[in-house]
Amino acid sequence: MDVSIPIRELQGDLAQPSDTEFGVAVSRYYKDIANGLLEGCLDALKQNSVEHIDLVWCPGAFELPQTVQHMIINNNYSAVIALGTVIRGETFHFELISQSCFDALQEIAIRSGIVVTVGVLTTDTVDQATERSKMGPKNKGREAALAALEMVSLGRLITGNGESR
Repeated sequence: MDVSIPIRELQGDLAQPSDTEFGVAVSRYYKDIANGLLEGCLDALKQNSVEHIDLVWCPGAFELPQTVQHMIINNNYSAVIALGTVIRGETFHFELISQSCFDALQEIAIRSGIVVTVGVLTTDTVDQATERSKMGPKNKGREAALAALEMVSLGRLITGNGESR
């Protein structure tokens, strides 16, 4: 027996209503690379008509989750984008910082219900990080911003605060 059931498919897009507010938390460690990530992120947000952006700098990737948490608690953001760089060294420090940063940011997103996207580079060399922070479509700050835009849109559709059914 062939039973046809209606399926409603939802997919976010980059269009944002005028009331969206975005926060960007940036680790200033490896500041030249951070500036490239930030430039890509801000360019993507501005190209997609985001009018309100708060920018907060913190010391390093380990401090990003604390910074994002403070931003979410004290503001009404649609999304917060975390940007930074961790480069492998000769010790286990790289793994500890990277894993704790990513795990904490994911937990903050899940617990708060606020979109948190991550543009934190984890590379073996400065050259690899520099390549991923250059302006263009492969800039990881840009990718994190585009993911945030889409997730805000998708969240509004899922909760019924977007398009009508």
